[in-house]
Amino acid sequence: MMSDAPRWLYLARHGEATADETALTANGRRQAVLLGRRLRDVPLSAVHHGPLPRAEETAALLTAELDGVPAHRSEAAGDYIPHLPRREELQPDSADALLAFLAEVTEEEARLGSALAREAQARFTGTVTGDTPRHELVVTHNFLIGWLVRAALDAPPSRWLGLNFANAALTVIRYAPDRPPIVVCANDMRHLPDELRWTGFPPEYRF
Repeated sequence: MMSDAPRWLYLARHGEATADETALTANGRRQAVLLGRRLRDVPLSAVHHGPLPRAEETAALLTAELDGVPAHRSEAAGDYIPHLPRREELQPDSADALLAFLAEVTEEEARLGSALAREAQARFTGTVTGDTPRHELVVTHNFLIGWLVRAALDAPPSRWLGLNFANAALTVIRYAPDRPPIVVCANDMRHLPDELRWTGFPPEYRF
């Protein structure tokens, strides 16, 4: 009977992007390179990235710092709304603000996002078949990282809202047989110098 082995899932938001989000800024390119150097000693089997230019460029720059790790483009690693909550799922004191934030999401976008979120969980999370632990990196966007961290913590679906991740910060989740998922670290920026930390965050969240 085949056993299961642990999976280590490394999640990183893309580097800082230009205002039109068509490319990385100079700071974003530096962030991507430094993230790649941080991961050199991790036995990554693959890097998955979303289809948008800021994620694709981040993945290309960081994989250039790694030794032969293949990169794969994945729609499931893209930028989408993973779950559109109903008012009754939200805390009364914050429901109006959150629903206003999501007001422009169409029903079609919500359906597609929900389907992609399910695909991401099926593809990137959980233990792996065999005896060898798997280490994989997903270069993605803020919302998907929040969704996968929420899922690892078994929090309600609406709690992807309110989780924020800095550009090129590292979040790691471990999935092991017969154990709950463990969020090993979140928003780890120690590979970035001070001037490259906290980008992608509202100013009031920085410290």
